[in-house]
Amino acid sequence: MRLGLTVPAFRWPGGPAQIGLHLGRIARTADELGLASLWVMDHYFQVAINGRATDPMIDGYSALSFAAAHTSRIRLGTLCTGVTYRHPGLLGKLVTTLDVLSGGRAYLGIGAAWYEEEHAGLGVPFPPLGERFERLEETLQIIGKMFSGDETPYAGRHYQLARPLNSPQPLGRVDARRPHPPILIGGAGERKTLRLVAQYGDACNIYDSADLPRKLAVLREHCERLNRPYEEIEKTVLTRFTLANDPRTNPDASVDHLVRLAELGVDHAIVAFPGVHTDGAIGALAEVAAKIADVVPLGRQAASL
Repeated sequence: MRLGLTVPAFRWPGGPAQIGLHLGRIARTADELGLASLWVMDHYFQVAINGRATDPMIDGYSALSFAAAHTSRIRLGTLCTGVTYRHPGLLGKLVTTLDVLSGGRAYLGIGAAWYEEEHAGLGVPFPPLGERFERLEETLQIIGKMFSGDETPYAGRHYQLARPLNSPQPLGRVDARRPHPPILIGGAGERKTLRLVAQYGDACNIYDSADLPRKLAVLREHCERLNRPYEEIEKTVLTRFTLANDPRTNPDASVDHLVRLAELGVDHAIVAFPGVHTDGAIGALAEVAAKIADVVPLGRQAASL
């Protein structure tokens, strides 16, 4: 089982002038200590679960490019880019650029978008939910063309691309089955989101909650209907460590919780926990990662990890 780290907030000592210093140190430490992945949110404003809208929030892809320059191994992605934030063709170029400059370490994390306040605040159109899902499916189709080198025109209801040229092509994984940045689709909507995962995704991202087993079961059902091997999809879960199971204070509880996730079939747990910028925080998480490295998620062979 793999363990990643998400950095969802930037309200750190020293204020904005020290954000780069803290983020660079977090990225280097996570990389050096062997964590599997590093993630940031892709939002204009901070979200309520992490603080106030006025708290510092930096651009997701600028942050990942900065992190790429401070690291050499760790995978990099957003949780998640809202489909409304960028035109699909530009998003494809953006993720490809991150992938090329990082040596093939990018994920594309994407979802249907939900934070209406930030759209209104900055004047970004926020279509109704049904249209956002239509745009998400078209974006996934366009990104698939761009990542595969298909330059033929695309004519959808919402997007028209005369020539989706993408040069250079992304480097992606050293894996013939996934010759591009893995496309991770965030969300757990049973009718639309999980169907899109089964049809277009290389990975899903679902919140760690009591209904996780049901969500994975629904994903499996969509895969069966689409004749897609369920095992091909990387199951990632966003989990939040609190003081009750913080690896700095209770590493055994952290390990036990992650083992339970693996028993459900989760391949990759992505952790948010308070004080990630403090001394020893990432080291404690890395110790937990080492203890679960040999845990094989349900339905996986050890070699496939």
